[in-house]
Amino acid sequence: MSYILQTNHLTKIISGKELVRDVNVHLKKGEIYGFLGPNGAGKTTVMKMLVNLWKPTKGTIEIFGEILRPQSYEVLKRIGSIIEFPTFYERMTGYENLKLHCEYMGYYHHGSVRNALELLDLTDAAAKPVKNYSLGMKERLGIARAILLRPELLILDEPTNGLDPAGMKQIRDLLKKLCTEYGTTILISTHILSEIETIADTIGLIHQGCLMNEISMKEIEEMSLSYIELSVQDPRQAAYVLSQKLGLTNFRILGEEQIRIYDSHISTQELLKTFSANQVEVTALGKKSDTLEDYFLKMTGEGMNHVKAD
Repeated sequence: MSYILQTNHLTKIISGKELVRDVNVHLKKGEIYGFLGPNGAGKTTVMKMLVNLWKPTKGTIEIFGEILRPQSYEVLKRIGSIIEFPTFYERMTGYENLKLHCEYMGYYHHGSVRNALELLDLTDAAAKPVKNYSLGMKERLGIARAILLRPELLILDEPTNGLDPAGMKQIRDLLKKLCTEYGTTILISTHILSEIETIADTIGLIHQGCLMNEISMKEIEEMSLSYIELSVQDPRQAAYVLSQKLGLTNFRILGEEQIRIYDSHISTQELLKTFSANQVEVTALGKKSDTLEDYFLKMTGEGMNHVKAD
């Protein structure tokens, strides 16, 4: 399969510290790829290398079928990006900043600036100096600049920082529109699960500088992730009943009262009947499904203090 972007054993070492190692990203044309991981996992480091801000210590980057090199100016013209926090000329207006960017890039498509401002709900603020913009408005102006030239590939590093829930939804809707209506391929990094699981086609899980896995959201949905979760007074007795009376093996004891049962053939009615017959008191029971957060936990084997569900 050919990819619009792929990295090969990408590694970055600074002052003897390995920030990322052996990262192999594969981004298909026309998809939204969610680069998911805690703060400090290496997302920004990878993205800086993708747009030629940093050079890899080892490995290569291939974009649009070409190996990225310091002189890959034509390749970079086809990419829109936000890396870390966007910066502007503070005394100039939002409109003037975007118009200047068009002139710098040699892009003179009539109405492009106003269209970008409108898409990001910044029309009313277009004539105001950027120094008077809120943090969220600057973030939206950064996205407006990133999409201004109608890029084929959009690379966004934590683009919803500083946005309220309504603003985050606006950006999610915009990204879906860019992908479906304009054919833009999007790579977006985040540490917020709910931000990405509703729009991404593929998830790349990065943890401690390593890309743990690339998996499509469809694959996650099709996995056998449903389970029965119950609370009991005596988990040891419950475990005995599950294994010896019902012959189940695929279950886990969580904490002092909770048990998760992953065997799909057992019914809740049969569970309750068998527990009752063996004097196991059940205080709560329900069917649930694993989330993207659960999948991340299984892959990394640790908690998600920074990767959160919003």
